[in-house]
Amino acid sequence: MTPARSGASRALLLTAVVLVGLNLRPFLTSIGPLAVEIRAATGLGFGSLSLFTLVPMLLMGVCAFAGPWLQRVLGARTAVVGALCILCAAAALRLVTTSGEALIVTAAFCGLGVAVVQSIFPGIVKATFPGRVAVVMGLYSAMLMGGGALGAQLSPLIADRSGSWHLGLGWIALPAAMAALVSAVALPSGRSGQSGGLPTFALLRRPRSWLLMICFGLVNGGYASIVAWLAPSYQAMGWSGAESGGLLAVTAASQAVAALGIPALAARNPDRRFWIWLALACQIIGFSGLAWWPLAAPTGWAVAIGIGLGASFALFLIVALDHIDNPANAGALSALMQGGGFLISAIPPWIVTLLRDAGGSFTAGWLMHLACAVLAGLMALRFAPRGYARAMRLAPAADQALSPR
Repeated sequence: MTPARSGASRALLLTAVVLVGLNLRPFLTSIGPLAVEIRAATGLGFGSLSLFTLVPMLLMGVCAFAGPWLQRVLGARTAVVGALCILCAAAALRLVTTSGEALIVTAAFCGLGVAVVQSIFPGIVKATFPGRVAVVMGLYSAMLMGGGALGAQLSPLIADRSGSWHLGLGWIALPAAMAALVSAVALPSGRSGQSGGLPTFALLRRPRSWLLMICFGLVNGGYASIVAWLAPSYQAMGWSGAESGGLLAVTAASQAVAALGIPALAARNPDRRFWIWLALACQIIGFSGLAWWPLAAPTGWAVAIGIGLGASFALFLIVALDHIDNPANAGALSALMQGGGFLISAIPPWIVTLLRDAGGSFTAGWLMHLACAVLAGLMALRFAPRGYARAMRLAPAADQALSPR
């Protein structure tokens, strides 16, 4: 995979970054605002609704491990375009699917497509924009979160105007098709594995890889629970689907702004820990508000959580790429972090469901995520740039392949 050689090709690739990022979250955020309609039409309970987040997150974790292999075998462009086509087809099926079980299957296929894209895209960015990784990854993360905002806001609006919750879920197929078309033209061809790529088992030998996976999982567990339960939690307090969807959209929009702005600020210093701690502090404030004073300042809590989640997501992607200079190996580490992280993050929404059923409210679940943010902050103490080389050192042959800072 070679860097783009002209300004035009870089601009086209940035367009692909924007469009691809926008398509990776609406399939998740469209569910919560339409939960009442979906439950009424399919008979699904709260436990089953959690599967719309749990199943895709599990697949986003498991299938992310295959990303580097697919990139070596098919090439980055073919793998990403194929994955976007799967996302498009799964979203289109929601236009005609009537049973709850079938809807969960479409969520699984959406998660499959997104997993492949997420595991490959960071490596593409590092190879194509080697001097602007933090900024471009911030753009990618911002678009990803912005897509979540679009899903939360547009889905209930489309469902209300059309009178069909099917359309509220299935409209996502159109932008996914656009992203696949642009990616087919813009993304670099070839198989990055030709220039080397470190096997997953070699990365798993390093404790730092596990630390990155756990931190990423703790942060994205909060995102998964917010996507699954923020709107239903306020609907339980009397809010309408449009109102609760708007609150979720505020969260996602705040994520987008933070994912774009904070990495740009963090790019001035290779030590990203201050910004990670700032992001986690915002999460702590937001989850505290949801737990104890949900109606006191719901928009404020949504903004705080959105800033914290969006910045954390982007910063941990950047930190993973920071550890290794070689783009293919850095992409492999990023894919590993996302794979293990998403497996971890699939569990919290289900735990929140159990806690809600046991206690009758979402308070305990929000407090659990407050504790997760504190734990992630303590773990982030280890991410000092001067320790990257030591943290990623393997056997001599692997050391040469890793080319760490």
